[in-house]
Amino acid sequence: MRQVLEGLDLNLTIADRFEVLFDNPECDFVFPLLNRAGFFNSEMLCPLLCERAGLPYLGASPILRGLSDDKHLAKRAARDADVPTAPWAIYRRGAPIDMELCPTGTRFVVKPNNSSASWGVHDATDRASILAAIEAVHALGHDALVEPFIDGSDVEVPVVTIGGQPVIMPMLIFRQADPSHLRTYYEKRDLVDRSQKYSLDPFENTEMAGRIADLTRRVWDEYRPFDYGRFEFRVNEETGEVTFLELNLNCNLWSQKVFGRTAQLAGWTQEQLIETILAESLTRHGLLI
Repeated sequence: MRQVLEGLDLNLTIADRFEVLFDNPECDFVFPLLNRAGFFNSEMLCPLLCERAGLPYLGASPILRGLSDDKHLAKRAARDADVPTAPWAIYRRGAPIDMELCPTGTRFVVKPNNSSASWGVHDATDRASILAAIEAVHALGHDALVEPFIDGSDVEVPVVTIGGQPVIMPMLIFRQADPSHLRTYYEKRDLVDRSQKYSLDPFENTEMAGRIADLTRRVWDEYRPFDYGRFEFRVNEETGEVTFLELNLNCNLWSQKVFGRTAQLAGWTQEQLIETILAESLTRHGLLI
């Protein structure tokens, strides 16, 4: 990222701690990359500090970053937009655990409500294992979300802003060899070999992609302006079922991950992808004429 931005002849100041924003730094614009900082709701801190300092920055506002990162609230926004999502229950840390709120089913996913890349995810099959998983997530310092497990693969919908409007980039699918496999944090972060479990491929089901694009457009108005983000849906290619999972704003731009791969499919270089995202945000803030 540093090499790309310096290649655009930008005068960069690099920092890896939030303290540099406690006092107003000598800069014109902030490109946030430090999102997951090891504490609850940390993704909101950088834009909050930028707002405090009166600094323009790339990405959505603090409240929208919080809304998108809270899976419970994101699912409510999707439901209000008439976008299908699995039934769920939220268990806030410190609040009573009412097991009667759990959705029905035979297999469940219990996960931190604000985690990324399946960190802290548990597989559960009955009330006892659900309760144990909720308590384990609470012990990590997070709220717990419970929803039925859905067989299928995850379709990633990268969205960038072009000419002030959100534009859907080529979709990709994490196609699973076993649709019932629950992907782990270690697999998503490429910390273990997952080549036999799933692959990241272009999503070429035209009919389903059209429906997913329509669902994405329904839900993204809740988060505008966001500059760029990734919307995620669970799909069953055999039945045609599509279910909203979550979204990630200011997500990973690494060249080997979803955004880097979608740029290649669109005929862009990694440099062109980042320049487009940055230029649109600078224009929105009145810094680029």
